[in-house]
Amino acid sequence: MKETYYITTTLPYVNAKPHLGHALEFVQADVLARFHHLLGKDIVFNTGVDEHGVKIYRKSIESGMNPQTYCDGFAKQFDALKSTLNLSYTHFIRTTDKKHIQAAQEFWRRCEKNGDIYKKNYTVKYCVGCELEKTDSEIVEGKCPIHPTYTIEHINEENYFFRFSRYEQVLLDLYDNNPEFVIPKNRLLEIRNFVAGGLQDFSISRIKEKMPWGVPVPGDEAHVMYVWFDALVNYISTIDWPKEEGGFQLYWPGTQVAGKDNLRQQSAMWQAMLCSAGIPHSKQIYIHGFITSDDKKMSKSIGNVIDPVEEVGKYGSDALRFYLLGALPSFDDGDYTSQKCEEYYTAHLVNGIGNLTSRILTMIEKYANGKVPKFAEDIFATEKFWQEYQLAMTSFDFHKVIEIICKLVHACDTTISAEEPWKKVKEKQNIDQLLYRLVECLRHITIAITPIIPEAAEKLSQKLGGVLDNSTQFTDMVQWGGFQEGRVVVKGENLFNKV
Repeated sequence: MKETYYITTTLPYVNAKPHLGHALEFVQADVLARFHHLLGKDIVFNTGVDEHGVKIYRKSIESGMNPQTYCDGFAKQFDALKSTLNLSYTHFIRTTDKKHIQAAQEFWRRCEKNGDIYKKNYTVKYCVGCELEKTDSEIVEGKCPIHPTYTIEHINEENYFFRFSRYEQVLLDLYDNNPEFVIPKNRLLEIRNFVAGGLQDFSISRIKEKMPWGVPVPGDEAHVMYVWFDALVNYISTIDWPKEEGGFQLYWPGTQVAGKDNLRQQSAMWQAMLCSAGIPHSKQIYIHGFITSDDKKMSKSIGNVIDPVEEVGKYGSDALRFYLLGALPSFDDGDYTSQKCEEYYTAHLVNGIGNLTSRILTMIEKYANGKVPKFAEDIFATEKFWQEYQLAMTSFDFHKVIEIICKLVHACDTTISAEEPWKKVKEKQNIDQLLYRLVECLRHITIAITPIIPEAAEKLSQKLGGVLDNSTQFTDMVQWGGFQEGRVVVKGENLFNKV
C-alpha cells in the first residue's frame, strides 16, 4: 500500500471574497501536496470554508440574505480558486456540510464524556473579527491590533466551557518532545510561552436566541457551538471521522498550514481538544506570516486587500504562485504589489527559466537535429541540488526552494556563456557532451518546478518529450542520466511571454 500524506489549510471565513492572503496559504499547501505526490504518496489535500459565527451571521443580515444563502455564494468563490490558482486539492469541506455538523456534535459528546465540558456564567472582552476572547494585554488603544476596525465587545452570559486548563502539561510535553511540531522555531517558542503562562478555560457555545447561526449543541437546544470549536473539527470530518475505517484511519494525523494569527487555535486549542476526544495530535503545523500592502497587514476589515483573481488575470497563475513562494519570506511577513510581481516574473521566469529553455532547445535543434546526444557525466552537482531541494521543501522553506532552483538555472546559463558552443561549432569542435549536460539539467529543472509552477512544468515536459512520467519513482527520476540518447525535443513557443 502507498504511503499517505495529508495536508490541510485553515478554513477562511466567508464574510468577504478571497484575497491574496488566502492565495498564499492555498498555494503553499498545494506545493506540499504536489511535492509529496512526486514522492509517490497517496495524497489528501483539504481546504474549504468556515461558515458559522457572529461575524458571518451579522454580515448575512446586513446583506439581507439568510445565512445559508449568503455562505453559498462566497463558498463558490473560494472553490473557484482551484482553477484560478491551479490547485490540486482533493477535499473541499464546508462547515455547513451535514457530515461536518454530525462530526462536530460527536466530537462535543466525546469531550463532554471525558469531563472537559461544563457550564458557567462569564464576562469577557471579545473581538468579533478574530472570533476570540481578548485579554487587556492583547488590546491596543481599545482595539484588537489584528482587526482594528471592529469594536471590542463585552459579553456577559451563560456558556459552555472547554476545560483548556487541564491540558497545560500535556501541551508542554508535546512541544518539548517534538521540537519540529511547530515550524518555524520562534512560533513554537511563542506558543510554548503562552501555554506555560497558564491556560484559561474558553467558551465553546453561544446562546441560540442571541446568535442562532451555528452547530446545535447536543442535548441543549438553547445553545449553538462557538465557531472555533466547530470549525477546527473540519480537519477530521473531511476524512470521514468518526468512522472507524476509511479516510481517517488512513490519513490522520495530518500536516496543517496556517497564518501566524492562527497559532494559538491550531497548535494549542485544537491539540487540547484532540486529546480530550481521544484522538492523536496533528503531525506538524507550519505557520506563515502575513502579506502586507504598503507595509500594512492585508485585511478585509482594513480594506487594503488584493484580489488574486485579478492578479492571475494580469500575469497568469504560475507568475503569481512563483512570486508568493519565492519573493516572500517563508516564515515572516512580506509585501506585495503588482509591479513587484511583474518584475519578479520577468527576471526569474521570462529571463530566467524561460530564456534558458529557449537557449538550450534552440541549440539541440540546430546542432543535434532536435535529438538528445550521447550521455555525458554530471557537472552541475545535481545530487547535492536534490538534497538541498528536499531539505528546504520538507522544512517548509519555499523561498529557499526557489533560490535553489534559480541557482541551478544560473549555473546552466553561466556554463553556456563560458563554453560558447556556437564558436566551437564554427571551429568544428564536438559539443555533444555539453548539449547533453545542458538538456539533462533542464530535465532536472522541469521536475523541480513541478510543484511550484505546474502549468509551465507540464509545457516544458512536453518540449522534452514528456519527461514527467507518473510511473517513474522519484528516486529514479532525479538520477543523473535520465535522458535516453535520441529522444526528440522541440523548442516550440516561448515558455513564458513578456508582460
